[in-house]
Amino acid sequence: MNATVDGDVVTARGDARQRFHDARGYGRADGPEVTLARVETAHLLYRGDLDAVSGMDFRAFFRDSVANEPGFAARFLVYTDLRERGFYLAPVREGWPGSGGDADDADADADILVFERGEKPGGPVAHRVRVVGEREELAAADLADVTLAVVDEESEVSYFGCSPGGGFDGRTEYDLPHGVDADLLDDRVVCWEPPTRLYESAFYGQPISGRDDADVDALQLSLLEAADLAARGAVDLDADAVVERGRAVEGDRFDRRLAVYRRLRDDGVVPKTGYKFGADFRTYDAVESVAELPHSERLVRVVTPDHRFHPRELALDVRLAGGVRKSMVFALADGEAAEYLTVDRLTP
Repeated sequence: MNATVDGDVVTARGDARQRFHDARGYGRADGPEVTLARVETAHLLYRGDLDAVSGMDFRAFFRDSVANEPGFAARFLVYTDLRERGFYLAPVREGWPGSGGDADDADADADILVFERGEKPGGPVAHRVRVVGEREELAAADLADVTLAVVDEESEVSYFGCSPGGGFDGRTEYDLPHGVDADLLDDRVVCWEPPTRLYESAFYGQPISGRDDADVDALQLSLLEAADLAARGAVDLDADAVVERGRAVEGDRFDRRLAVYRRLRDDGVVPKTGYKFGADFRTYDAVESVAELPHSERLVRVVTPDHRFHPRELALDVRLAGGVRKSMVFALADGEAAEYLTVDRLTP
């Protein structure tokens, strides 16, 4: 079979269309010929389905491709892994099955399309895979609606599903009191003689006498909780003074966290500190009473919209969340606005 390389594509002739495209979904058909991307060609050479391309065997072609296409080695490893898992694949590029290839296309942030099991290229897409090495930085804003394939230094691949939204299903209902007596003390607030429902139903604060004390005569609030309650008129404090104290304690980060906290509360979700899990919040969708508190469902970490993840950092957060049976949600917060990104470990 005659196969020649021209830039970033390979043309295979002879019975290539029948053997590679029609039977196994490689490349783009053009009459009896098949146009292959370099990653597809390398896989065929690796398997022994092609002997050579423009006189190059697998080793020579692989070296040439690495020199000519940034990130080629990682893409080849992921492509090979997914093929071995039984999927039909197509590189994301104009003219290839399933891909528009335009800069504004939904696949613009992906490298490989993975089609649903049993579906050939051009059918329903199961995963839009973006391939990165473990040392690359990742813009948080570019991760929605992709499956992230991270290739580590030992050439093992880890997959992460990244989807927009937090998956919250807020169903917590409560009535807030008005003007509860409170003192702003250093980096927290104490409410004196609060109504029981402020803690037991709304799950604000922590009783000074301990969580299991049924008679709450004083409730200690974080600055986030206090700022939220002051803005709602539930505690007798100047909301601006609480926010200024929060900024003095942790700078601009306080405003971002407060914006997310308020949005979660507005949506019927109860956020509590996620410090023990290395996150900003752990969240509860439905709290009927603290006495019958369910397990929290998610960990939330607040970042800026222009935040750039290191894959190791991302893996640590997601692994920890999974280890405690929670989903990992990143809140991209800017001013009063916040967008959610959920990231989970994935096995294609």
